[in-house]
Amino acid sequence: MPRGKTAGKAPCKPARQLLFSEALRQQKYPAPAVSPPPSHDTMSDNTQGASMDRILQEISAVGRKLEGMDTAMSALTAETRSMRLEIAGFQSQISGLDHRVAAVESQVVKRSGTLVPSQQVNRP
Repeated sequence: MPRGKTAGKAPCKPARQLLFSEALRQQKYPAPAVSPPPSHDTMSDNTQGASMDRILQEISAVGRKLEGMDTAMSALTAETRSMRLEIAGFQSQISGLDHRVAAVESQVVKRSGTLVPSQQVNRP
């Protein structure tokens, strides 16, 4: 047995029954028709059309600029890639030179027992 506020009251209507009741209510009392918006004079329509054309032209110009920037970015990416390869080549050459210098230094040490001060190089 229900207690409190629900005591003695009928249970809630099921959702399907509520939807059916709402549909019947709308058939009996339809919503008022919406009136069309007030008509504008042709001058303001032409002005709106011209401003819309100008906006579309600006959007198109921005799109062309973005395409140009995309092309430039692609070129920069390719150039960066080639520079990285070039830097890697230089690093390889430097490494090769370091090995050659080390070989020459070891030959000098073998021949004279010590390095000549002008040939000593501080390398990281």
